Amino acid sequence: MIEEAATTLEEIGFDPDESILTHRQAQVLALRERGHSQAAIAEALGTSRANVSSVEGSARDNLERAKETVAFAEALRAPVRVRVEGGTDLYDVPDLVYEACDEAGVKVEHTAPDLMKVISDRAGGAITGRRVAESLIVGVTSNGTVRVRSSE
Repeated sequence: MIEEAATTLEEIGFDPDESILTHRQAQVLALRERGHSQAAIAEALGTSRANVSSVEGSARDNLERAKETVAFAEALRAPVRVRVEGGTDLYDVPDLVYEACDEAGVKVEHTAPDLMKVISDRAGGAITGRRVAESLIVGVTSNGTVRVRSSE
């Protein structure tokens, strides 16, 4: 099992010096993604299941922070940023985004219904039904990728 993890990490080019994950965290995640139980991983690593659970939890937390950092960096670089206030009807959001994109010369590759779905999916609990419940920042990168962040 340990060799399986080593092979996987080598195949995907994992470098602990360049990663937000420790080698052990990457090892545990690789094995969990291959369907191994925490108990089986603990036995193979010569540790407790509770330790494996802790390592896995820390790894997943680190990945979420890394995703948030990337989203933040992309939002900073996005030439289009539209603040959508809480209480706004979701059906009004595409026009706000299209107008800002037109002004910036950025093309969005989504129809209005598709754009509403993308925003709704990426906003999580910030949208309830047709209402934007929490203020959002909708960013559009120069290549048309839509990013959504809560502004609260």
